[in-house]
Amino acid sequence: MKIFTSNQIHELDKYTIENEPIPSLDLMERAAKTLTQAITEVYPATMPVIVFAGPGNNGGDALAVARLLAIRNYQVSVYLFNISGHLSPDCAANKQRLTETKQVKQFVEVIEEFDPPKLEASMMVIDGLFGSGLNKPLAGGFASLVKYINASPAQVVSIDVPSGLMTEDNTYNVRANIIRAHLTLTIQQPKLSFLFPENQVFLGQLRVLDIRLSQEGMAKIEAQYTVVEESSVRQMLIGRNPFAHKGQMGNALLIAGSYCMAGAAVLAARACLRSGAGKVTVNTPKRNIHILQMSVPEAVIQTGNEETYFAEAVDTEDFDAMGIGPGLGQSEQTAIALIAQLRRTQCPIVADADALNILANHRAWLQQLPQGIILTPHAKELDRLEGHSADSYERLTKAINLAGRLKGYVILKGRYTAICMPDGHVFFNPTGNAGMATAGSGDVLTGIITGLLARGYKAPEACIVGTWLHGLAGDLAAHDLGEESLLASDIIRYLARAFKRLKE
Repeated sequence: MKIFTSNQIHELDKYTIENEPIPSLDLMERAAKTLTQAITEVYPATMPVIVFAGPGNNGGDALAVARLLAIRNYQVSVYLFNISGHLSPDCAANKQRLTETKQVKQFVEVIEEFDPPKLEASMMVIDGLFGSGLNKPLAGGFASLVKYINASPAQVVSIDVPSGLMTEDNTYNVRANIIRAHLTLTIQQPKLSFLFPENQVFLGQLRVLDIRLSQEGMAKIEAQYTVVEESSVRQMLIGRNPFAHKGQMGNALLIAGSYCMAGAAVLAARACLRSGAGKVTVNTPKRNIHILQMSVPEAVIQTGNEETYFAEAVDTEDFDAMGIGPGLGQSEQTAIALIAQLRRTQCPIVADADALNILANHRAWLQQLPQGIILTPHAKELDRLEGHSADSYERLTKAINLAGRLKGYVILKGRYTAICMPDGHVFFNPTGNAGMATAGSGDVLTGIITGLLARGYKAPEACIVGTWLHGLAGDLAAHDLGEESLLASDIIRYLARAFKRLKE
């Protein structure tokens, strides 16, 4: 599913109007009917309704919804803010329709002074002040109105976007001047800003409503952002030849684990094997040998000369993919061995955890990374690599730029993990849950993607399929075990079910 910018949303509306064809006022009516139905499914007609409508098309939607609710016997009071003396044509048309209906309890057009109504817990506020076209923070009277609504006990329903929230970049927005909705009814597709954690407080419950905008128009518009869908992941899966043997299923190398961090190597190795790799070798310090042999008997164990840390790059000629970083440690000897390893490795690479922390401490080394490398930072690791970010949009922008500079892949982990491609495209992964916020979850992802690369998946597909499977396994585990008790090892245990679901 594509995520469109505010300009592209306007472009899609225009395309639908011209090519369906349908008059813009009729398209607004279609949206209003869908919005009204969604509202009546949640809130009863006994609940008084206060509608705040702005002068643009979002206000036009709100006026149409007010009329349709009044026809359904809701007690509706409407406040239309026309401070500039100019309404959009469709907003003006819906103002006329509303006043002609004569079924609303009260209609007030605010031109100068505004005496706000008392908002009580028994009331519903419909926020139709500003929609996806907003491009600057609210100020003045509108900011005061937003604060008044937020301070009230009323239930707030926002049409398309909570007023004050911009659809993409809110880095310099004034958070106090954004509506905090209990329910957001967004039209056709979620907006980019909806995917960021700091904006969830404004959305409340989110519902995406289909108003049948042009499918042809959506297909023609090139979007930078896409939410991955299960059907797309299923098409990327590589099947197994019935006559295959382990030598044809890929040979993966994991360089992981320092003394007292053997668990990270164990988790990554188990996940790598569960992802279908025919052979997995774990390079780990000597003191981890017995732990790895007992915990992952299917893996081959390889050690260097040191007892407690990774200190010497190894030959990767016989391997199809390499994962490096989980539990590796950050000693100076390990750092030197890491950059030597990254420079000499010819097969696809996944770098995570301490590999990223070492690179953050030696940022000049980023220029030496091989093209096509896959980095899997969480938010703090990305900040260490690229500098502190004020919010998720700025951090995402830095991740996109990093992927472009490296000509590699940056998987920015989070609720909607962002898979940043070298060409600037971003794929958001929708699977996963809060139970996966647990130690070792990232090590599992490293193992999964490394295993898929060894199996023969190209880097883009390995990133998308691996992240989806990781989240899906977590969802299946949470369904059975609950989020509170979820462990990283549970994600590995449910990988088989995740693969099975996709293949079915």
